[in-house]
Amino acid sequence: MPIHPQNGAIWRPDVTVACIVPRDGKFLLVEEDVHGKRVLNQPAGHLESGESLHVAALRETREETGWDVNLTHLVGIYQWANGDGSFLRFTFAAEPVCHDPARRLDSGIIRALWMTRGEIAASTNLRSPMVLKGIDDYLGNQRLPLDALVSLLP
Repeated sequence: MPIHPQNGAIWRPDVTVACIVPRDGKFLLVEEDVHGKRVLNQPAGHLESGESLHVAALRETREETGWDVNLTHLVGIYQWANGDGSFLRFTFAAEPVCHDPARRLDSGIIRALWMTRGEIAASTNLRSPMVLKGIDDYLGNQRLPLDALVSLLP
């Protein structure tokens, strides 16, 4: 196993999920506070122990936006690193089903909002390059079947 050069710990990337949710030419995003800075991201978060990637994507979208969605396909798997760590992100496409405006959003989430691709591309505060890359891959019809990800969890 690779050892982290700075702290000697065993290195493992953070496994995360994200959902691209289109509606009427716009995409569902969240504005969140990360280390005191407001950034834009898809509804996204970490895979939890014992959870499938599919379930994690549905859960994170609901917790961060109040939206229940149906996953339609896998858009891509993205690897990225910054000063906070290394990330392996599974990005799904989903269709919106219903919204609970009274739902309390996750800690750190300021609000959910809908933005066009142009508005997102013009933003100077995207959480990572994975945000726009996933949308562009979605718009470029990159589609992988949901059953490409197999969970063998009990």
